[in-house]
Amino acid sequence: MGRRPGLSVRLKLTLSYAGFLMIAGALLLAVVLLFLLRYVPADAVSVPRELVPGRIGGPNLFIPGRSDLWRAFAPRAAEAAVFLLVFGLVGGWLLAGRMLAPLTRITEATRLAAAGSLSHRIQLPGSDDELHGLADAFDTMLARLEAHDAEQRRFAANASHELRTPLAITRTLLDVGRKDPDRDTDRLLERLATVNARAIDLTEALLVLSRANQRSFTRERVDLSVLAEEAAETLLPLAEKQRVTVATTGDAAVTVGSHALLLQLVTNLLHNAIVHNVPGQGLVRGTVEVGTAARAGSVVLTVENTGPRLAPELVSTLTEPFQRGTERVHDDQAGVGLGLAIVDSIARAHDGTLTLTPRAEGGLRVQVRLPAAPSPAG
Repeated sequence: MGRRPGLSVRLKLTLSYAGFLMIAGALLLAVVLLFLLRYVPADAVSVPRELVPGRIGGPNLFIPGRSDLWRAFAPRAAEAAVFLLVFGLVGGWLLAGRMLAPLTRITEATRLAAAGSLSHRIQLPGSDDELHGLADAFDTMLARLEAHDAEQRRFAANASHELRTPLAITRTLLDVGRKDPDRDTDRLLERLATVNARAIDLTEALLVLSRANQRSFTRERVDLSVLAEEAAETLLPLAEKQRVTVATTGDAAVTVGSHALLLQLVTNLLHNAIVHNVPGQGLVRGTVEVGTAARAGSVVLTVENTGPRLAPELVSTLTEPFQRGTERVHDDQAGVGLGLAIVDSIARAHDGTLTLTPRAEGGLRVQVRLPAAPSPAG
């Protein structure tokens, strides 16, 4: 926005310092002058030497009047005022420059950030004060913006790649169907519907992830144990189809957040644990164990599942968008690669943490820790 030219902060501080110094000096000189004038007669007086005790010979004693004292005092007072003015301007300019030097560095860093350079840091040396606190807070903000920007760039690249796949498949199917005179229309429509459903699922997952990252949701009291039961009941048909047993245990674990997003978090964890499990054959069934607990100041949701052994270096990448713990499959139960990424974003949006640990016997242990809800008043 346009602003009219004005004085710099340094010049304003300099004038303020000089002005206060001049006022203090003038008050001091005025006090001294008034104090002296109380004991000085209005007119000059010549006292004969005979009337002065102990004085023998010499001229009469001359006592100056107020006008005489003023004529002698005024030039010296003017010189002192000029000295105070010069001293105040020079000293104020140097002092203001020294005090505003950190602010200059902060301003320069702000301009660099506005130009798109988020890697710059102020790193202001010196002891802690208001300006150093501002610089440290600005450095922290820049670090978070840089990390968020890198995450968004990586996410946008991955999302565009993933969305390109169903669109390319759709175009290929349409081209083949248009050129094939003996095409099976029903089969073509079925395959197009499948590809379209996956594209819709991916788009909805992207919207959920964006909503979680922006923290644009209404907060309320939510019991994770109730959400675990609800998600387990919803996914029971899928678990039966995959021959996986789901068991939920635990105590009430009340936190504050979005009911819809936290239900999405629990559902994603259970879906991931069911799909990426041991293949159910004969009497062998995979298992998923869901537990909730209330700790001091926090609540914990734990989901453990059987499954293939996972390397620790692979587990550390599972919260990245479009990463999967096993080979990329494209059946009707395959996810879009955003399940754990959404869980991680929802947890962070609720000031929580997500921890993934590979189980020695195979499978994964996932723990979500969220702040506990305060006790209701009354």
